[in-house]
Amino acid sequence: MALKAVQLDRETISCPICLDLLKDPVTIPCGHSYCKNCIKDHWDTEDEKRIYSCPQCRKSFIPRPELLKNTMLAVLVEELKKTGLQAAPADHCYAGPEDVACDVCTGRKLRAVKSCLQCVASYCEKHLQPHYQSATLKKHKLVEPSEKLQENICSRHDEVMKMFCRTDQQCICYLCSMDEHKGHDTVSAAAERTERQRELEGSRHNIQQRIQDREKDVKLLQQEVEAINGSADKAVEHSEKIFTQLIRLMEERRSDVKQQVRSQQETEVSRVKELQEKLEQEITELKRKDAELKKLSHTEDHTQFLHNYPSLSALSESTHSSSIKIRPRKYFEDVTAAVSEVRDKLQDVLRETWTNILLTVTQVDVLLSEPEPETRVLSRESLTGRCYWEVEWRGDGVGVAVAYKNISRGGSSDECGFGFNDKSWRLYCRTNNYEFYHNKVKTRVSGPRSSRIGVYLDHRAGILSFYSVSDTMTLLHRVQTTFTQPLYTCCVSIIVAES
Repeated sequence: MALKAVQLDRETISCPICLDLLKDPVTIPCGHSYCKNCIKDHWDTEDEKRIYSCPQCRKSFIPRPELLKNTMLAVLVEELKKTGLQAAPADHCYAGPEDVACDVCTGRKLRAVKSCLQCVASYCEKHLQPHYQSATLKKHKLVEPSEKLQENICSRHDEVMKMFCRTDQQCICYLCSMDEHKGHDTVSAAAERTERQRELEGSRHNIQQRIQDREKDVKLLQQEVEAINGSADKAVEHSEKIFTQLIRLMEERRSDVKQQVRSQQETEVSRVKELQEKLEQEITELKRKDAELKKLSHTEDHTQFLHNYPSLSALSESTHSSSIKIRPRKYFEDVTAAVSEVRDKLQDVLRETWTNILLTVTQVDVLLSEPEPETRVLSRESLTGRCYWEVEWRGDGVGVAVAYKNISRGGSSDECGFGFNDKSWRLYCRTNNYEFYHNKVKTRVSGPRSSRIGVYLDHRAGILSFYSVSDTMTLLHRVQTTFTQPLYTCCVSIIVAES
């Protein structure tokens, strides 16, 4: 009983506006009490109307009543404070911007804990108690706090919409079912909810199944990504090793050529310098002999002249030819020519095989791409979509090509030739071989000979494929690129001139 009395005292001496313990309590003419500042601020907002009302009972006063302190309540407040009890709830119990506020609270509203669909109102814990205590109110449907309760009220009859019109697919009130919805297929909202709930569960089951399927797909795709990355890493690693070996081999060959040239250079220069030294020695000896003969020629003593002449006039035989034959000064130019020939051959090999290497790379296809045809299914789609067509040929051969519309059409330059510019792609089909051309680059193509060629185009994916068609389809060549314009087909007969 004492606890109940204390609770009653707390409710009695709480301000209905701020919900806190009364501060400077005052009592207005209708008998309700407020904090002095709370009621003063409330009435200040009513100055323009000059009619002052009680926030609780709405009784009006003219003129504005004088606010007098309620001494008894002030004493009770002080006594209650001494017990350590507080009348105001904690701050987190008040309704914030994101909360549903209690419709009964005045002043600073508490957060609602439930909404009543019958009352079309939301209540805090305190004001919800009657719904737990009254036999009538216990039958009301309580739900989680909602700000959309007014959507449950019929705008025409101001009644709770407890029925559902299946004809018009909308919630209605009982009066609506007797008025504009009379004769319609109507059921209670609860019955419709039960039906829709079953549909909802079915939908949820389908969604959850799809989620599981998609999660499996995502897992598979993740594995695909890991496989692609792993395979690409290995390909790059092995390619790096192979190219490193090629580079090392080229470096070794370059070093060998350099060493051989320098060695031969040293040998030849040494031979030439040795001969040059001997010739210079011979020149020195001849000059000395010439000087002695000159001196002898000026001797006036005939006897001395005749005595010395035989020994001075005798010349030693030269060990070298009187003339040296010099070859045309090319020397190591033949080496340069040989190395250039190797370079040209390597360039030809790289040019012929490089496109195939790149095509092999682009042939790596992910699960998401459209599959190329495995059977001869002709397509009527435009050449900006996915198309397949066949060309049957006979005679010396045929050139099967696709090209942009703005390719040059006159003259005999490469700009007009299919496969000899960047605006066309062409497969040459002859009786004994295939060749593919694009932008002057020739690629040799191997495959079974056939008088029927299939062409597959996926314009968006940038795929152009050529097939040898007989009882089966065999891929001859595939291009992976980016097409910037619509493509047009063309065929050119090949005539081999008779010798």
